[in-house]
Amino acid sequence: MLLTETIAVALAALRANKLRSLLTMLGIVIGIGAVIAMVALGNGAQQSIEERIAALGTTVIQVNPQRIRQGGVVMAGTIAKLTVDDAEAIRERAPDVLMVNYQQDQNQQVVFEDHNTNLRIVGTIPNFLDVRGYRIESGRMFTEREEVGRRRVAVIGADVADQLELADPLELLGQQIRIASRAFTVIGVLERKGVGGFSNPNEQILIPFSTGRFQIFGTDRLNDIWALAASESQVNRAMDEVTMALRRSHRLRFDQDDDFRIRNQTDFLETLNETTETFGLLLAGIAAVSLVVGGIGIMNIMLVSVTERTREIGVRKALGATKRNVLLQFLIEAVVLCMLGGVAGIVLGVVGSAQLASSMGWHAAIDWESIAIAFLFSSLVGVLFGVWPAQRAARLDPIAALRYE
Repeated sequence: MLLTETIAVALAALRANKLRSLLTMLGIVIGIGAVIAMVALGNGAQQSIEERIAALGTTVIQVNPQRIRQGGVVMAGTIAKLTVDDAEAIRERAPDVLMVNYQQDQNQQVVFEDHNTNLRIVGTIPNFLDVRGYRIESGRMFTEREEVGRRRVAVIGADVADQLELADPLELLGQQIRIASRAFTVIGVLERKGVGGFSNPNEQILIPFSTGRFQIFGTDRLNDIWALAASESQVNRAMDEVTMALRRSHRLRFDQDDDFRIRNQTDFLETLNETTETFGLLLAGIAAVSLVVGGIGIMNIMLVSVTERTREIGVRKALGATKRNVLLQFLIEAVVLCMLGGVAGIVLGVVGSAQLASSMGWHAAIDWESIAIAFLFSSLVGVLFGVWPAQRAARLDPIAALRYE
């Protein structure tokens, strides 16, 4: 029997049982579709995270106070202190740092007319925009003179108006809002910023540092110090300089641990990338299990098919078909089922990921390499799970097969 004839016989057998073939392919279709959709959504999430981290600035270094350690033990209730003097020490002793910004922040009640909400109030200095990578959409940033003069002016995030049940943030421009029962004039609206970390930067209100320190927060402790490195290649050196400046400012001995924590946005990016990769592998593994289940279903159906077509196999062997011809015929049937299921699964995965992205507002990035791997895997499943039924058919004795009822 020629190869072309063997293929034709295999395809004819599949066409003769269309519904069974369709149901057999279903496991492969779902498996391939799930793999492609999950990988696409995972890649999209990773790209989105990278874009947001990049928007925050890859040369920005953040310094936070942390709990004091004694003898390697964290002392309960003892959080180190960061002050303006520490920020000045960084400015003076870190040559690879272009600018230093510092801030105090606290959630406070914000009132406008008969609307009120609880928002994050940030007391900072005018170079906040340059260091943190923010832009003003409307209005202006407060000036150095307003900061020193403790003026009650505020720059609001893009979503502050929504929190106060207003349709447009420009409605607040030039208006007075009350923060912790004190009246502030809104002089600017920040451009929308990508969400990063645990807080929404679009729901914050900026006020002059001196105003916040003496009229709102009542403390000289800083929550964060932000340093802008000259370039990405100088970030590590700048971090070392910041560390040495703060250790000297805090009078720490060489055998004492740092009482502060330094990190940059690249650290966030690496952590988030590792997390998304882990979840992507987990989801791909779950989808791969469905492929294996689909392959087992194909093997089961093919075994049933061998039993049902025992007499047919006997007739073919009696007419001269060899074991190799019979083996190849059933193997082709299994592989064709898996390949057709793979094609349908690819279409389902691409369309499904696009629909999920549009309906849920997610970001999806189709990975053509994953599509190729999924298709090859589906073909491999067809071979692996089709071999045993095909061998069973090939080993049938033609006389016993002809007598089979």
